[in-house]
Amino acid sequence: MSPIRLIAIRDTELSVDEVRAAVSGPGAGGIALFAGAVRDIDHAHGVRGLSYSAHPSAEAELRRVAEMVAEKFSVLGIAAVHRVGDLAVGDLAVVTAVACAHRAEAFDACRELIDVLKATVPIWKHQRFTDGTSEWVGTA
Repeated sequence: MSPIRLIAIRDTELSVDEVRAAVSGPGAGGIALFAGAVRDIDHAHGVRGLSYSAHPSAEAELRRVAEMVAEKFSVLGIAAVHRVGDLAVGDLAVVTAVACAHRAEAFDACRELIDVLKATVPIWKHQRFTDGTSEWVGTA
């Protein structure tokens, strides 16, 4: 059975419980979970909200990243879900989870998953600031 349990790009609200449940299992002594939420400030600018856009290949690239992490670490289960569309402050933008036999490896694998996801998966953020300005992030 593949350790890849859930990979998705969605325009609906994300669930930490769904992602955790996807990787749970009898051998999972350590489950590391990361939930990224929209914050109200970025680089000293108040954030009003943001929008995420994804290239059509984003879900396939997300799966490739998960496969790479699963091969590098002794992963029992891995899941990653990223949201697209308009999000408000406090909304979840991304949820990842990795289950391993031991906590240290679960932490390391989950950190690698989110770091490589953010660096390589073609998802772009358009931040809208409280002063009326905006910026694109992740387009370079």
